[in-house]
Amino acid sequence: MNNGISLGGHKVGEGQPPFIIAEMSGNHNQSLERALAIVDAAAEAGAHALKLQTYTADTMTLDLAQGEFVIDDENSLWHGETLYRLYQKAHTPWDWHEPIFQRCRERGLVCISSPFDATAVDFLLESGVDALKIASFENTDLALIRKAAASGLPVIISTGLASLAELDMAVRTAREAGCERPVLLKCTSSYPATPADANLATLAHMREAFACPVGLSDHTPGIGVAVAAAALGACVIEKHFTLRRADGGVDAAFSLQPEELAALVRETARAWQAIGEPRYGAGEAERASRKFRRSLYVVEDMRAGEILGPHNLRAIRPGFGLSPQYYETVLGMAVTRDVTRGTALTWALLKPVRGD
Repeated sequence: MNNGISLGGHKVGEGQPPFIIAEMSGNHNQSLERALAIVDAAAEAGAHALKLQTYTADTMTLDLAQGEFVIDDENSLWHGETLYRLYQKAHTPWDWHEPIFQRCRERGLVCISSPFDATAVDFLLESGVDALKIASFENTDLALIRKAAASGLPVIISTGLASLAELDMAVRTAREAGCERPVLLKCTSSYPATPADANLATLAHMREAFACPVGLSDHTPGIGVAVAAAALGACVIEKHFTLRRADGGVDAAFSLQPEELAALVRETARAWQAIGEPRYGAGEAERASRKFRRSLYVVEDMRAGEILGPHNLRAIRPGFGLSPQYYETVLGMAVTRDVTRGTALTWALLKPVRGD
């Protein structure tokens, strides 16, 4: 079954190498100059796309510093922040989208963003975005999914937190609104996430259950989980990206640096290449190596009619003689002619010995 799609002119899906998305998120640290430098670094590292998040603090929450509007999880990277202040720090100003998208196009990157409400979808369509991404925390917002899917653009849906029933509803909604093949990204919505919580076996199940391209939105440190996902058939991989983690920022702790993103691009492509197909025996690249197998050789000079035994027959390298599997079969047989030490044993050199 071919369930591939096109993302900004790139074929994505079965039979294609992983499509790598560098997620800027809030790593611009409220500097447009830094944002453009992140675009350049993503392109130089070999990413295929750059992704933004399109919202304002006011479209996300209320400006309150009380109760549930304050992050009280002591293990959170953002402990003590109000939701409003966090989104103020992390949001990408809307008037930056045009110069960022322009730089993306100059550098050959596909432009993707996550809209968080209907106004953001409208704005992104006017801005010429190439694809829309539904974030994990929005994957139950069916009105948002419906509006994104009705745009005619490719839609990517992160699956963090979603039950199978919720994910089924999201996919049905997208399809009913016109997006037949949304891309589903396995996601663990903790920041950072641990490899043990990645549960990459879900990829195959999602692919089978929804007949969609599947991939990974990864918040784990490093590239190991993403490489494993590519080997399991993830056709899209998204990682947060920054210039230097030491520069700080709301997402810096779980973001890749340029050299790591370059390694991700390189190693996921290798993992994809390694999948191949079920195969046994010598492949084309191995044929020349068959000579280094052991095979049966005469290891002493022999006269015609002499009998083969452990003293004059051994399994050694190289592999030009009979397979060692025939060792016990040929013991006790005679050679048909004089044979010198170091002769590869062949059936033509052998004859059975008749009993009295």
